[in-house]
Amino acid sequence: MPTSHRLALGAPFTAMLSPKLEQAKTAAPIASAKFSVSAKQLAAMIDHTQLKPEADRKMVVQLCQEAAHYGFASVCVNPFNVPYCAELLKESVVAVCSVTGFPLGASCTRSKTAEARLGIQNGATEIDMVLNIGALKDKLYRFVRSDIADVARVCHEHGAILKVILETCLLTDEENVAACLLAQDARADLVKTSTGLNSAGATVQDVALMRAVVGKEMGVKAAGGIRNLQTALAMVAAGANRIGASSSVKIIEEMH
Repeated sequence: MPTSHRLALGAPFTAMLSPKLEQAKTAAPIASAKFSVSAKQLAAMIDHTQLKPEADRKMVVQLCQEAAHYGFASVCVNPFNVPYCAELLKESVVAVCSVTGFPLGASCTRSKTAEARLGIQNGATEIDMVLNIGALKDKLYRFVRSDIADVARVCHEHGAILKVILETCLLTDEENVAACLLAQDARADLVKTSTGLNSAGATVQDVALMRAVVGKEMGVKAAGGIRNLQTALAMVAAGANRIGASSSVKIIEEMH
């Protein structure tokens, strides 16, 4: 079935971006020094991540063992490692997350949907896709929305959730707003800051802006450069309800 969209794209959409940005900046939450969360609660927000090209079986086993021990939300791995992780974690509540269109986002939509479908068939219940950044910058909003919607449809038909990576370090604030609105209209489940492989990762300012734009309807995942407890807590206080990190164990150990 075709996705029912709410946004009218074209000139009306472009015209609303600047006012929406100002509105979001006004509404963006400010991180509070009084914010607190337990180690168990924080661990349950973390996608324990291993996306390095040199990741071998030993590294993948360690990733899964750590995720099960600490109670992380998921392990986030490249598609090749999904079946192995699914087998290792089959007795665990830890989810397996795969990536699609990673890390550039410039794959054809059919490639993204095929990669997402195969990942789910192999045991992933979460998919992190990179949106088409060049198309967004060219203001090809209908294409960007359709690209996300097609992957979202595959995910939801198979009971998986979709996170859309915006690569915020490459976007202006207005482009960030546009990406969030398009991902939301395409029925993605979360928006995510970064691949962690570009010039910069998550910032408190970007996370707060994303949360202000999507409201309570969607999740926000902060990823990239989150290597200690202080940074992780700042991202959660700013509005993230998922954290992507490869330093997950260090982050949680800092709480003990």
